[in-house]
Amino acid sequence: MKRINLTMLLVMLLGMTAQAQQNRDYIKNQIKEWGSCRNVCITKYGGDLALNQSNAYAFKGIPNDLADVIRQLHKDKEYIDDIQLTEKGKWVVLYGDNGVRWNNIPYKLEEKLRQYNRDNEVITSIAINDVGDWIVVTEDHVAASDDDTTDLIREGIEKWGTLWTAHLTDDGLVLVFENGYKYRGNVPQRLKDKLSDTDIDVYRLKFLDDGTYFIADKDGTYAYWM
Repeated sequence: MKRINLTMLLVMLLGMTAQAQQNRDYIKNQIKEWGSCRNVCITKYGGDLALNQSNAYAFKGIPNDLADVIRQLHKDKEYIDDIQLTEKGKWVVLYGDNGVRWNNIPYKLEEKLRQYNRDNEVITSIAINDVGDWIVVTEDHVAASDDDTTDLIREGIEKWGTLWTAHLTDDGLVLVFENGYKYRGNVPQRLKDKLSDTDIDVYRLKFLDDGTYFIADKDGTYAYWM
């Protein structure tokens, strides 16, 4: 029985890996066709998507409710700025100046987003993961789920200037400042090496713990390994 279960598990994992690669290939082909890309959302098994300067989008394998929101925002001619998606299907969509849609995020993060929305704060970045960590960046404020992350951000601001964006995995963090980067936890060396020698003025950054990464400036000049 154990051998059968292990075989079934292996077959399932191979199928998930193959599907994930198909999702990734589809996104990469769309980016190549566009010739530019300002942002992506990448996961190991939860789907992938890409956003272009003209507000064009491409996605495959993402949750149906997220796909519906993207289609509706595009139909309403809302500019989709950023999307965060976790392996477990948690997601956040940032659009317009401070418009936000979400699914299954921590309550304290919901409270902070509602506050910023009421105060007409221009939100530039939201980062989440599947273990309850989160970061919200606006033009005037930064909020995080814990004091250690807040301290790390404060140190980075003192050294590198304004915090532009952030990205979280379950065990890693990259903060993108105006003049540099700050890392914590499991951040692939491949990404660190790329950031040390790229000519791109990085604004958006996404990565996975397996070395997959995407970086882009505000105009859609990009580089990736995925």
